[in-house]
Amino acid sequence: MRFLITGTAGFIGFNLARRLLDEGHFVVGFDAMTPYYDVRLKEARHAVLARSNGFKAVVAQLEDPAALAAAAELAEPDVIIHLAAQAGVRYSLENPKAYVDSNLVGSWNVLELARQAKPAHLLLASTSSIYGAAETVPFAETDRADEPLTLYAATKKSMEVMAHSYAHLYAIPTTAFRFFTVYGPWGRPDMALFKFVDAILADRPIDIYGEGRMERDFTYIDDLVEAIIRLVPIAPSEANRAAGEGVADTLSRIAPFRVVNIGGGQPIGLLPFVDTVEAAVGKPAVRNMLPMQQGDVPRTYASAALLEALTGYRPHTPVETGVKAFVAWYRAWKGI
Repeated sequence: MRFLITGTAGFIGFNLARRLLDEGHFVVGFDAMTPYYDVRLKEARHAVLARSNGFKAVVAQLEDPAALAAAAELAEPDVIIHLAAQAGVRYSLENPKAYVDSNLVGSWNVLELARQAKPAHLLLASTSSIYGAAETVPFAETDRADEPLTLYAATKKSMEVMAHSYAHLYAIPTTAFRFFTVYGPWGRPDMALFKFVDAILADRPIDIYGEGRMERDFTYIDDLVEAIIRLVPIAPSEANRAAGEGVADTLSRIAPFRVVNIGGGQPIGLLPFVDTVEAAVGKPAVRNMLPMQQGDVPRTYASAALLEALTGYRPHTPVETGVKAFVAWYRAWKGI
């Protein structure tokens, strides 16, 4: 198959593209190489992908519709997977315009592109952050998600709503998947695991927000990639409506559109997570206990029932296994 993937120099896009290339697919990767974090890491990811003759890269901003059109012309995609975004919950407090430009204007440009390219399936990356401080757990796709705590979450929810309208107006089969705290090798430097390992190995204190009382539903990168790949052939339609006891499908009444959580439904407390990181690194951390940061949510907890009903799969990698894999990659990356 032929894929156009936005965000291939990013953590998730890189791992997904590498898996698809290994399976013999053709991938055009679109990425802006923005300096939100170390561009050298992004360049290294693209360098790995470029070893395959099946990969072509286009470096440009999502806000540039002509560049997106050129990428689509090169790809002639059967499937478009939109992963590129301005990420980071806390950074949205510092630079909100970056989120409007990338996540709203950029995502709209991708929707316009899909209207022209007419892929068999358009898949979009959303986030568990849109559930806000929901008290009912686990978080189900049918839960109300209209009280975002950050602009980042608001832009992702807005993308979902825009995508539904395009799916309805132009019959674009569309799946929006909500990620739950993805981690693993080649991860982002702004994420907690990367920060913790980096600090512990350098004998610096680690900052633990919410005084460690937060919980996260961690999703290992290989599990996430497997879930996405299994969703690719399941373009939303009445023909593949999910069935099963306790399963509520989000297939729209009026559009080929669906929202799916990708998470394992096994949240872990922040302090036990730090214990796991310490064990993998082989030395204790100096813990700097801090209050909750503005915009943080106390917990995330995925219902994986719909994902499992559709694909027969749910993320399952133990956090101990995933953290060890990340630490091994980090040591190799840093030459430690």
